[in-house]
Order: sequence, then C-alpha cells, then structure tokens
Amino acid sequence: MNNKPLPLPEFFDSSHVGEIWKVDYAARASQAREWANQHDLKPASASKDRISLLLIDVQNTFCIPNFELFVTGRSGRGAVDDNTRLCEFIYRNLGNITHITATMDTHTAQQIFHPIFFIDREGNHPAPYTDIHAVELREGKWTFNPALAPNFNIAPEYGQQMMIHYAETLEHRGKFALTIWPYHAMLGGIGHALVPAIEEAIFFHSIARVAQPDFEIKGNKPFTENYSVIGPEVLTGPMDETLGIRNPKFIQHLQEVDKLYIAGQAKSHCVAWTISDLLEDIQAIDPALAKKVYLLEDCSSPVVVPTIVDHTDAADKAYERFAKAGMKIVSSTEPLE
Repeated sequence: MNNKPLPLPEFFDSSHVGEIWKVDYAARASQAREWANQHDLKPASASKDRISLLLIDVQNTFCIPNFELFVTGRSGRGAVDDNTRLCEFIYRNLGNITHITATMDTHTAQQIFHPIFFIDREGNHPAPYTDIHAVELREGKWTFNPALAPNFNIAPEYGQQMMIHYAETLEHRGKFALTIWPYHAMLGGIGHALVPAIEEAIFFHSIARVAQPDFEIKGNKPFTENYSVIGPEVLTGPMDETLGIRNPKFIQHLQEVDKLYIAGQAKSHCVAWTISDLLEDIQAIDPALAKKVYLLEDCSSPVVVPTIVDHTDAADKAYERFAKAGMKIVSSTEPLE
C-alpha cells in the first residue's frame, strides 16, 4: 500500500463542490493519464491490497443546496462539506483505492413515499415530511390513492390493504415510520445525477487506475422504500407477493476485498440502513468481516429539517452500534491503515 498521500490535482476547486457543472471528460482523461505517469500509479488490478469505496447516494437531489432533499446536517452545509472532504479523500488516496461503487437513489412520481400515493378524506395529498402510521391507515385518515390503482392493476381496496400491511410491518421491525418525502431523485432529472465534483473524481480514478466503477440503482420499486442498497424496507405484501429483494452483491464484495470504506448521504437514512443491512449479512456469515469496514464519519451528514425533524442523535446511535460490532469509525484525513 502507498501510505504517502498524493497532492490534490490542480483542476479540483473546493469552492465549486456545491454547484452544478459539466465535467470535461476529455481533459480529465488526459490529465489522469499524466497523473498516473507522474505518480507511478499502476492499474488497480496490479494492486496487492484491495481497497474499495462505497458511495451512498451522492446525488444532486441530496447534496446541492436548494435541491429537493439537500442534507444540511446541523451545520447547514452538511453534504457540501462532506463532499469536499470526500473528493479530497479520493484524490489523496488515488494510489490505494482499487474500486469505487456509487449507489443511485432512483425514483418516479408514483411511489409509496411520494405525496401522490395517498389522499385524506377531502382528497388532499399529505405534505412532505408527513409520517403515516398504521393506525391512521386503519382509521381512514390516509387512504391509498384510488386513481393509481389501474396503473398497478390492483383494486383500490387492496391498495389500502397493502398500505396497512406495509406500515404495520415497519412498526413490527422497529423501522422509521413511512415518511412522505418531497419528489426527489427523479429518474431522468438533474437531481438524479451524481454531484459533478464527485462524478469527476470517480472518472479521474477510473482513468488513472484503469478501474471501472460500478453504479448501483436502488429505490425504484413502487410499493416499498429502499433506504438501503442491500434491501428494501419491506420485502413482501399482504399476499406474500414480492415487493423487492435483497442484493447479495455487497456482502460478496466485502468478502473479496481487504477494506471497504463507506460514505455518502444521508447518514441517518440510506447510509445507516445500508450499513445495518450489511452488518446483518456479516453476522450471518462471519462476524469478523466487520473489521474490514471503515466508516468515513466526516463524509456523511444526518437529515435535519429545522423545526420539523433532527435525526442526528439516531445516526450517532447507529454508528455506535456499528463500532461495537467491529467496524471502524474514521476520518477522511486519517492515513489508510
């Protein structure tokens, strides 16, 4: 392993991390080849140590101010500062990181966590950040939108039965209540794309280390939330129909690498639930695998909506649990072990 950190490339400008712009692929490809020659960077396939980086939902919708679900954290700049540190982590450790995977939250309008999916007795949709509980569904405060039933080839009554089953399952499993979010990460929209500064760093790494990154789609099932890239919040419906399936790719990948670093947004939701599901798979296969996982704590922020919700404490509590299981909580500025 090359423990000496590399300098930051001249084109990287931290003042633009929170902005949208076009990556100049041709220029970056040329610079990456020069960078590899200058710093004697070998193809990732030639590396003895396999060090992987998993980036959770580092997309415009979560990471750019004034976009739909900008993750502010308590500082107000959360995801922007996180991504600045994350870009620097990638560039400084370019010679050590052998593989990068980026997950991408991927949605359409008609999904269970968007306003159009429910109506109240007056036909109004729930406001964003409304939590919908099983008792409210049973009492009819909220109802599955019957106008959507033909789109899914179900009866409206069965749609409501599915919603009750879903909310009850979340409660039984100790999950967050079903939350209605603003329309976000819309497939085909600019919010769905990776943050340009992060995309640029991934591309630069792929050329300099001759390493193909992976891009993992998640969250595109209509009847279940998918905070975790490993599995949906609820797997089956009231008639045992499949709502989504668990993805074994990540535990398999962990078995193949020496270290797996994890960062992204939001710490309290998609990051925490992905790590939690990974830990569940680890404990089922080999608890010692947890020691391979490194959590870049300063490259993730929790969901905080002033006067509405603050998930900071829940995120910190989750990370404490991960650390007790053997995972390492680290800073992006620490040298790779």
